[in-house]
Amino acid sequence: MAFDVLLGLRQPAKQKPGALPQRGRFSPFGLMAGARQRSVFSYPGPDALSGTLGRSGSLEVRLARGPREIWRAQRLRYRVFYQEMSAKPDVVSRMFRRDADRFDASCDHLLVIDHAARGRFGGIKPKVVGTYRLMREQAAWRLGGFYSQSEFDIEPMIARHPQLRFLELGRSCVLKPYRTKKTVELLWHGIWAYVRHHRIDAMFGCASFDGVDPDTLALPLSFLHHHATAQGEWRVVAKPERYVAMDRLPAGMVDAKAALKSLPPLVKGYLRLGARFGAGAVIDRQFGTTDVLVIVPVASIDQRYLDYLDGEAGRYAA
Repeated sequence: MAFDVLLGLRQPAKQKPGALPQRGRFSPFGLMAGARQRSVFSYPGPDALSGTLGRSGSLEVRLARGPREIWRAQRLRYRVFYQEMSAKPDVVSRMFRRDADRFDASCDHLLVIDHAARGRFGGIKPKVVGTYRLMREQAAWRLGGFYSQSEFDIEPMIARHPQLRFLELGRSCVLKPYRTKKTVELLWHGIWAYVRHHRIDAMFGCASFDGVDPDTLALPLSFLHHHATAQGEWRVVAKPERYVAMDRLPAGMVDAKAALKSLPPLVKGYLRLGARFGAGAVIDRQFGTTDVLVIVPVASIDQRYLDYLDGEAGRYAA
């Protein structure tokens, strides 16, 4: 759960798929292009992640600094997942109004903070308005595996790439008033800085469709199955006991234009990056979602997207 809740963007953007959100300027969030191979890129210095990773107006993106800020991220997750969406909290979550699990302490937590937000009495009170949980491979194995492994058999994929560094993305959400292109770009600016700093080679995580009836999702699931399933060395399959077939319609019955329109915005965005998906979906009844696994090798990300993140870094300079 929660990979496609990154932005909480549950409604399609009011533009045609593939349209550029800003006239005359490339934006990765409007790109419909094939993947290109990428060779080398520069890395930030050892202190690059210790401070602000970027700013846009009153919004700042950076990593959480200590338990209190992780607690604020967990409170935001509770508000979005359990109060706004259809997730079902357990007794502890309901009592403390936090979405927390055993993985949080071993992860880095990316935050978007609004420094102009106002408190209940009208005064300025900076507020965490977006978050994304980042788990590197070393931390995952210390805990016995990644969060996604409860749904998907990712170990064979990782074993096939012993020389690569993997990063799991998850537990992502944005407060409803902030679900804008600016917040999206700030989050990705932060993620890209993190990927470069830690020399990450591949990212993956669960993407979610609303609802637990796969037959109502037959069109988008079938589209991903026929057109975007990872093959060969990147193939990942849902756990046998949780496997839900995605080929619910034959290829000839899949209307690609309609299918793209029905995809959650973040799933659509990852397709535009050149991402591929695992075989089989999983029903997550706690969160009320149908999950698929997204796989993004850094080398397969479209070069124009990487140029945008590197070349436009000045837009979000602290």
